[in-house]
Amino acid sequence: MENDTIITDTIDDSEDIHDSGKHDTADTKTALRTINLSVKFFDKLAIKNINIRVKKNNVAAIIGPSGCGKSTFLRSINLMHDLTPGAKVYGDIYVHNEHITDNNVVDLRKKVGMVFQKPNPFPTMSIYDNVAAGLKLNGIRNKSLFDETVEKNLTYTGLWDEVKDRLKSPAISLSGGQQQRLCIARTIAVKPEIILMDEPTSALDPVSTSKIEELIINFKKHYTIIIVTHNMQQAGRISDYTAFFYLGKLVEYSRTRRLFTNPREKLTEEYVTGKFG
Repeated sequence: MENDTIITDTIDDSEDIHDSGKHDTADTKTALRTINLSVKFFDKLAIKNINIRVKKNNVAAIIGPSGCGKSTFLRSINLMHDLTPGAKVYGDIYVHNEHITDNNVVDLRKKVGMVFQKPNPFPTMSIYDNVAAGLKLNGIRNKSLFDETVEKNLTYTGLWDEVKDRLKSPAISLSGGQQQRLCIARTIAVKPEIILMDEPTSALDPVSTSKIEELIINFKKHYTIIIVTHNMQQAGRISDYTAFFYLGKLVEYSRTRRLFTNPREKLTEEYVTGKFG
């Protein structure tokens, strides 16, 4: 079935979820804003009327049990449901006060980068070419700029000293943790404003996980990061704000420390204390 994306309609719901649902065009502190965001796959409602605001240069974590809509929400932000059969997206999404439909998909994904659960370097490309891929896709042919970009972003992700003598080696020759850091270097090479991360450490060992978490903490100086994680301890370590999703709804969204120590909602308390998962 052909995908039908709708970013103007809303699904009616009288429930108020922590937000007025009004977009303030004068707001300069918000990186991402969703208003009544809902997603359907054929007749199944995956998320319903999500109203959320993420401040610039903050890390926002999204937690909740499997199947609650975390990844569905994340993939809506850069229109990744466009090619999903039967997907319909309702509501509004703003990136730095600009509605996402005001950009074409290519331009939007320059602004909103994505890092996936499983490392996905381009398998036929070298380490060097993986990092430079975004520049080449944008029509840049400056070799000295490629060299500068590759070194800068591999250094930023802590990979340069590990790979500088084998930049022309296949990207898939790297370890899993190195591949994930390479994917992050590839993402930031095109200078996004927001980085989406969908459980980026779930397939990694503890040492590699620690390195990625350190990157995320450092990255918020330059980027806004939204990370889906199944690991509540990780959310507590790296995020400024945490959103708890359950059965496709946003139950609670607040500063991470408050959500874990003094949640407003009983359901949140039961989840973070391990009474269900």
